[in-house]
Amino acid sequence: MFAELNELLGASPERPDAPLLPRRGVLAVLTGSCSLSVTLQVLTESARAERGQNGPGFVGKVLQEGFAFGMGKFTLLRDTRTDGSFLVHHFLSFYLRAGCKVCFVALLQSFSHYSIVAQKLGVSLAAAKERGQLVFLEGLKSCLDLLFGEEEQPGQPSPLQFLSGGSCDLRALFDFVRVSLSATAGDSWKGPVLLVDDLSVLLSLGAAPVAVLDFIHYCRVCVCCQLKGNVVVLVHSNEDSEDEENELVVNSLCHHSDLILWAEGLATGFCKDVHGQIKIIKRLSLRQAEQDLVQVYQYKIQDRNVTFFARGLSAAVL
Repeated sequence: MFAELNELLGASPERPDAPLLPRRGVLAVLTGSCSLSVTLQVLTESARAERGQNGPGFVGKVLQEGFAFGMGKFTLLRDTRTDGSFLVHHFLSFYLRAGCKVCFVALLQSFSHYSIVAQKLGVSLAAAKERGQLVFLEGLKSCLDLLFGEEEQPGQPSPLQFLSGGSCDLRALFDFVRVSLSATAGDSWKGPVLLVDDLSVLLSLGAAPVAVLDFIHYCRVCVCCQLKGNVVVLVHSNEDSEDEENELVVNSLCHHSDLILWAEGLATGFCKDVHGQIKIIKRLSLRQAEQDLVQVYQYKIQDRNVTFFARGLSAAVL
């Protein structure tokens, strides 16, 4: 879990449904409401923090923006010309720390991969599975079992049953999500969360765009509306790509998202001090007659943390 990203979004593991209060810092610098002396002090402290002099999470304390995760929300994680998987790891560890029931549809990597990264972030996926907090669908293993003829257990069809050619829809996958997140006697979790990494893989496996969008629609109705939980989905996109089906899915999901975190590679190419930029798009237009709120930061991925800063304010520049 990346403390700075939590504070950019205004969230806390102790209260995943409540916003943090905005504080005076880089936001004031960007909007011109700080004096020159305060501006220089904030920028100096930001540079020191990236070098580790003020400890992890310091920059996040001056970058609080007042975003709330809230419950009943659909969050889209989008990456272009870069790998946005660090966002998936953040949300996974965040919701487990918050005490939420998590159904993780992992289509891209193995359980051991996610477990190793989660351990670096201070979360044990194995322990979460044992106590029933985490329901993990390992898509790679499920695909192999279907393709190489492993027999299904009676009454328990594979969530990726569409691969066998029996049905072109994703009803079995939705049923898996619904059953996994439905409340049972003795549950004391704060709220259900569906996390998908990543949705573009379903298209690569042969699912139709309409089937993928139907799957997300029913998940939103079930998890967000009925169970009052959250849905977080990662998709890959490339505006220059000829993959029209993937772009159709991405654009449709953008229109229905409450919050979009869009990680992009730098247009200038590789840089060792700045790994990319992230757009935080709060979809105010989805529920109100207001324009969407868009904010852009640059970031640097480290071994156990991600540092965020305003464009042009990297420690290498300062």
